[in-house]
Amino acid sequence: MVFPLYDDNSDRTITPIVNYVLIAINILVFVFLQQLGSNDRFTYAFSTVPQEIISGRDIKTPDRVVEHPVTGQELLVPGLQPTPFSVYLTLLISMFMHGGIAHIAGNMLFLWIFGDNVEDRLGHVRYLIFYLVCGVLASLAHVITTAIFASQEASLLIPSLGASGAISGVLGGYILLYPHRRVTVILFRFLTEVPSYVAIGIWFAFQLISGLGMLGGGSQQGGVAYAAHIGGFVAGIALVKVFAIGRAGTPAYR
Repeated sequence: MVFPLYDDNSDRTITPIVNYVLIAINILVFVFLQQLGSNDRFTYAFSTVPQEIISGRDIKTPDRVVEHPVTGQELLVPGLQPTPFSVYLTLLISMFMHGGIAHIAGNMLFLWIFGDNVEDRLGHVRYLIFYLVCGVLASLAHVITTAIFASQEASLLIPSLGASGAISGVLGGYILLYPHRRVTVILFRFLTEVPSYVAIGIWFAFQLISGLGMLGGGSQQGGVAYAAHIGGFVAGIALVKVFAIGRAGTPAYR
């Protein structure tokens, strides 16, 4: 697997203020509203639930007690909580929420490395809109795939959250704008430099291969919504040149 560390920013011309703000909002939501992942009721109120998006109805389910598979301890798992406004707004809100420290750390690392260059090319306002649109389209890809391929109706009630879909859109935009930009990565335990099309291409190939397992089993495997990653990435590739219209080009590699 490939793990990116940093890329070449020598030709960046603007301070990526929007990218910094997006990272800050994600962290603040996780720390203060989700309380480092411990506030399950907040998380279950504002995550995207496929059945809610399909039906347009807010769904509340009862709490349930489950047994921990290792310790045997009984745990209270909250059900879906009431959403105090239109359920469609969860498509936006859920992209600023995360399931745990590792989840947010990985997402913010990718956004930190690749988001600034895309913002540099698109400009502040266009980059923000591009990010949000990719995130919404990624969530819709997850909802649609779940509705089509879910093997059990209960899969439609599994909430999804995270910035991964929007960040996948950023990666799609990056690979199209800067295909030869050098990215320093850990590749199979070796520290090396590779072109972005290699670093991001390996990442996307993993999403695609892993996502094949969702056919017949819903759109999540091991708690990862691969359909959202793939949908966001495709949206980023399809939209980034549209958002870049009229913007002065920057060198793809220096």
